[in-house]
Amino acid sequence: MPLALVAAEDSLHWDTLIAVRRATLDKSDSIIATLLTARAPEVTWVPPAELRRVARRAPGIAADPDQMGTPFLRAENIIDVPDPLRYQLRTLMGLTGGRYVLVPAGLVFRVARPGATPRAAAVAELSVVMIDTRVGKIGWRTVARGEGDDPWTALTRAVKSLTPGLP
Repeated sequence: MPLALVAAEDSLHWDTLIAVRRATLDKSDSIIATLLTARAPEVTWVPPAELRRVARRAPGIAADPDQMGTPFLRAENIIDVPDPLRYQLRTLMGLTGGRYVLVPAGLVFRVARPGATPRAAAVAELSVVMIDTRVGKIGWRTVARGEGDDPWTALTRAVKSLTPGLP
């Protein structure tokens, strides 16, 4: 699924770096998809751009992946995915031939706290959930963290932390 929420603490002064929402979301999606595909090649990944194409080819059947309410999935107390999101995800996965969907539910950049890498300005916190669309339940969730001096380095390190043990 595509990322739908990106935010940064004001004290980072990254307003200009992430100000253009669509460009920021697209770049984040690209980083996530590229790294996951390279680091977990045994999985059949369908990147956000392909999901958008599938949805456009099925108007009236599939919802626009960018307009689904996925950011609320960051809440830790959600186990069952409510309708209409459950139905929308199941429909999309049916059209792509999948069952499980990896949802980057939100990306937040925070100021690095003491004890972080000495040169790191910020920490990227990428909330990720895995949903079994047949039963509509969240089977796995995590917050991947990565440090960096710019948003893209921090995000790259956060995504790499999802596949530990690889360089």
